[in-house]
Amino acid sequence: MSLTTRAAVVESGGAPFTLSDVQLEEPGPREALVRMVAAGLCHTDLGVAGGGLPFPLPGVLGHEGAGVVEAVGSAVTGVAPGDHVVLSFTSCGECRDCRGGHPAYCATWLPLNLIGGRRADGTSTISRGGEPLGGHFFGQSSFAERALVDERSLVTVDRDVPLESIAPLGCGVQTGAGAVWNVLRPAIGSTVVVLGAGAVGLSAVMAAALTPATRIIAVDRVGERLALAGDLGATHTVDAGAADLGEAIALLTDGRGADGVVETTGSTAVLRQGVDALAARGTLVVVGAPPFGTEVSLDVNGLLGGKRIVGLTLGDSETRTVIPALVRMVKDGRLPLHRLISHYPFADIGRAVSDMSSGRTVKPVLTF
Repeated sequence: MSLTTRAAVVESGGAPFTLSDVQLEEPGPREALVRMVAAGLCHTDLGVAGGGLPFPLPGVLGHEGAGVVEAVGSAVTGVAPGDHVVLSFTSCGECRDCRGGHPAYCATWLPLNLIGGRRADGTSTISRGGEPLGGHFFGQSSFAERALVDERSLVTVDRDVPLESIAPLGCGVQTGAGAVWNVLRPAIGSTVVVLGAGAVGLSAVMAAALTPATRIIAVDRVGERLALAGDLGATHTVDAGAADLGEAIALLTDGRGADGVVETTGSTAVLRQGVDALAARGTLVVVGAPPFGTEVSLDVNGLLGGKRIVGLTLGDSETRTVIPALVRMVKDGRLPLHRLISHYPFADIGRAVSDMSSGRTVKPVLTF
């Protein structure tokens, strides 16, 4: 028997989110029904809604959910009704990367999370008027009052921490933090540069502030975001609209360049500038995702000083280890995530999208 719930549906590429009654299937053996309490809005949601990725529309997006488990499938063992959960990406659990602790590089990551719109077996989780909708987005499709969630998307969290305060941990925050902690791993006295001071970039700044890096340089064009980056741990800021990036980083590092760069903007021009600004043996982490098929040109001889360019998905996180640790840091005040978040009632999703697109809000969180 299906369950009717209210969801934000995108009818076609470029169309707005509109609230609509939809039907959820019964939880499968390895799924749970979750009553949503909050869901973060991410640029990936907007990219898919805009038609930039081949996700089947009409569909239900949302991949930074947080809520309370209401029912579980017959084979679910990790959570129980009443548990508070943060929802993240899903994975197969069986391929070499999943078994090796790198589920963000699951062999079936793209169809299971970003473009498939259905379960691994091809069945649909959401329908409307008897017609299947695109769903199973990151194993959750959490822009709905209730969501049918893959077991591997579920992470049980501390009930004492308000879910509205931690929903973004499922994607944006663990992505920025993981770029610093899992890839750059800054050494004592090193310089970390963060290109773009949106939610992912500011998460990278907060993560870098918890390492022995001594210079943390945030780069953006928006003065308010640079000021916030300074509050969150950046030791220096660069206004990309007023200064040449390479010259600014050379000046701040006595000509050495950056030991680590986190590129969050998705701009190939910014990516190229970041690579050029690396010190010998420096590493740039590519986080920002331009449209599929985008290429960038690099100075090959400039790479021969031991420079590394590493692509990253979702922080290369093992979610059940990382997310509870992040929750603890939020609870203890070490990760001031509240500085990024603005809350919006679910019915105001259109205003949240508008405020995010205009830069008025860093991280909108919808509340149910």
